[in-house]
Amino acid sequence: MNSEKSLVCSAIERESTSLRTVSLDIWNHPELCYNEHHAHKVLTDFLEAKGFCVEKHFVIPTAFKATAASKDATEDTPIIGVMCEYDALPGIGHACGHNLIAILGLAVACAIKEAFDSGVLKGKMIVLGCPAEEGGGGKIDLIEAGAYDDMDIAMMAHPSQFNLPKPVYVAMNYVTITFEGKAAHASSFPWDGVNALDAAVLCYQNISCMRQQFKPTWRVHGIFTKAGEKPNIIPEKAELLYYIRAPSTQELKELTKKMIGCFEGSATASGCKVNYAFASKSYDSLMSNERLVSLYVANGEALGIEFENDPTRLSKQGGSTDMGNVSRVLPSIHPKYSLHTQVSAHTSEFRDIAYTEQSHDLTLLHAKALAMAAVDVYQNPGLVAQMKSDFQQQLRTES
Repeated sequence: MNSEKSLVCSAIERESTSLRTVSLDIWNHPELCYNEHHAHKVLTDFLEAKGFCVEKHFVIPTAFKATAASKDATEDTPIIGVMCEYDALPGIGHACGHNLIAILGLAVACAIKEAFDSGVLKGKMIVLGCPAEEGGGGKIDLIEAGAYDDMDIAMMAHPSQFNLPKPVYVAMNYVTITFEGKAAHASSFPWDGVNALDAAVLCYQNISCMRQQFKPTWRVHGIFTKAGEKPNIIPEKAELLYYIRAPSTQELKELTKKMIGCFEGSATASGCKVNYAFASKSYDSLMSNERLVSLYVANGEALGIEFENDPTRLSKQGGSTDMGNVSRVLPSIHPKYSLHTQVSAHTSEFRDIAYTEQSHDLTLLHAKALAMAAVDVYQNPGLVAQMKSDFQQQLRTES
């Protein structure tokens, strides 16, 4: 390990206690997408105290942009972006470990800033506070506002069960399906009604039957969000909410067409009217930059991290993330790192694991690997041009 990498690792170790305080504070105050006001204040206060130039309420009220640069930075020096996430899940808090993602970003940023201030690295770092990853698409808002235009590469990491340097994240959209019928007294005059709940149930069943013709990599899952008011009133309105996922945007379109057939068929069979509204912000599949992944892995292995080599786990698709959209704008990585558990995210058990000292230590270990990868980029600016060339080739291949 060279002296610059030793410096950033030592910097992260020195910040461990303060980062742990930030993590637990966010964990103890879970906030849903676009409402992360407490986490936003905690993170921006921390960055300001560390000497970053912080733009609070950047584009989105709960987003931020914090920058640091070496004194000799020029237009040609690399600009690396590191992402922080900090929104929670309804009912189960930080069951996706975004409190850990937040401090991982802080750790990388503080380490690199110390290297800038010490004069051993030349470049610029942007810390982007990204709200509303859990279904809100906050990074898509930031992309549309040009937040990534100044960055050369983007990085972050996500807690998980396994160490996956290049995880499979799939494209996703969600849709609200609303059926409208006619209310009537369910006992006295049921023949006067048109049952919207029946239409919704038919829709749910149609989709379930259609699964036989779904490709193994397609994922569809939904819930009833409105199912009537009282048992003695024929429901005149019923709603469902579905998430639709596929490995690519093109396959997502194919799956969406099948879903629409289920919506409209249910309306025809029940005599109801149907309206369906897809989200305006769909998530793209993740496109990892191979060169950046290689740097992360090499540095991680130097720290003793053992990366997954089981082909089944390496190829298994996970969820979806708006970091996928970022990865279609500039070279990016979004590795998953193990918290030494078999418990999956989005469970109360994973939420509790995200609180532990062990999870904190593992988060900082992977923060070191990312910071060391950033050092490689700053010390070899020509890597940026190579990563951008690879990125353009990937876009052409996947389009």
